Amino acid sequence: MKFFLAIAIWVISFGVSAQVFDVPHSDEAPTKTLLVQPSKPRALVLLFPGGGGKAGISDSGTVRSKHTFVRSLDMWGEYGIAAVLVDSPYDLGDLRRGNLRGRQDHLTRVDEVVKFYKAKFGLPVWIFGHSMGSSTATYYANELGASKGVLSGIIIAGTIYSASLNDEVSLPVLGIHHAYDGCAGTPVVATSRIIQGRPSKYVSQLEIIEGGISEGGVCESFAYHGFNQTEPEFVKHAAQFILNH
Repeated sequence: MKFFLAIAIWVISFGVSAQVFDVPHSDEAPTKTLLVQPSKPRALVLLFPGGGGKAGISDSGTVRSKHTFVRSLDMWGEYGIAAVLVDSPYDLGDLRRGNLRGRQDHLTRVDEVVKFYKAKFGLPVWIFGHSMGSSTATYYANELGASKGVLSGIIIAGTIYSASLNDEVSLPVLGIHHAYDGCAGTPVVATSRIIQGRPSKYVSQLEIIEGGISEGGVCESFAYHGFNQTEPEFVKHAAQFILNH
């Protein structure tokens, strides 16, 4: 069995290279990931986009999705952080059709990706979930189990209202939201409630972003919900929190 498949390598900016890795999953379709790596990374962040979770990473490294994580993928290198866009081989649903991110198969895939990149780099590994992806981050953190000690922290942004964190989750947590997010399923309070409800002994931080522009549907990638044209600030807040904790 191949433990990884390196397909595409190219230089983007900040001296980073990009590679596609297929993380094996029993006898089923692997979990496809796209790694953008600076020459000397200090940490690694796993990016779980919203919607149905299907980013559409090809073997050649192209990505079908225009999600904010895709638009900002090359910005992490400025901070010495390796960024990994994580795809899903199947639709993970949404708030209207049913959220499948709590199903065991999905969480097992997350665990496999976390352990794969931890073993590969030996760096602090963080999970960053946006919108529906915030439920991936919170579900996984709530059910760490055997992976406790492998994950260094989580970041949630444009959080869905049904997401929550157990008080037993002691990892550092950053919440990011756009002040003018107009998506009914991701109100600002969804993020602030989680951060402000955390036990005071834990590291928790809330960042509210303003500015940018909103285009298309209020729950889409180019709306305020998707941090359209505030990507540098979006990544900066997350990167600084990672490096400081």
